[in-house]
Formats: sequence, C-alpha cells, structure tokens
Amino acid sequence: VQLQASGGGLVQAGGSLRLSCVASGRTFSRYRMGWFRRAPGKEREFVATITWNGGSTYYADSVKGRFTVSRDNAKNTLYLQMNSLKPEDTAVYYCAAYSGTAYSPFQSSSSYSYWGQGTLVTVSS
Repeated sequence: VQLQASGGGLVQAGGSLRLSCVASGRTFSRYRMGWFRRAPGKEREFVATITWNGGSTYYADSVKGRFTVSRDNAKNTLYLQMNSLKPEDTAVYYCAAYSGTAYSPFQSSSSYSYWGQGTLVTVSS
C-alpha cells in the first residue's frame, strides 16, 4: 500500500491542524493504521493508532485528549485531528500501515511496513 501524508504547516501554540493520509494500492480497509512523529534530534515516536474498522483507537500519553485519529475507508483516508497544539508537538508526522502479527506491539514502528513520506508540523510559541 502506498501512503501520502499531507496537512502539515505552521501554527501557533493552542491552534489546530488536521493531517490526512491517502492510501492507494492494496486494500486500505484491511490495515490497522498508525501515526508516528520525529522531532528534531529525537527518535521517531508513536502518536496514535486505529483498527481497520475504526472501532478502537489508542494514543500516546503525550497527545491523549488533544489528538483524535480517524479513518474513512470509503475514501481510503486516515486522519489525525490535532488540537491544543504545543511547541513540543513540532515534528515530521508519518502515517503507516501495520503489518505485525497478533503479538507485535502496535506502538512499535517495527510493526509497520508501509510508510508515508511525512508532513512537517511546526508549532510556534
């Protein structure tokens, strides 16, 4: 599956952005999907994940209550609504399709085989 992320930009602290990730190729609706981010000088970290049908979501503690992951399988699109943004949310955000087994942790980037190119989010203070 090919993934194309978009929607990043520059926003002031407290503002909002919505990221999108459009999938093509293999059947998008088969995959659990995730969002990760990499801040300057830091390792890539887990942000959020959603099951194939959108029935279950899970968030990193750092974004819980501020970010919402969703999907529209009819449009082959994954979303990340980001509210109450903070300067520490500044990062390149990546969408990814999960390819792990039942024992593969969905918070681990190694459980995802398909990645988008990333979209930069910059939050100014």
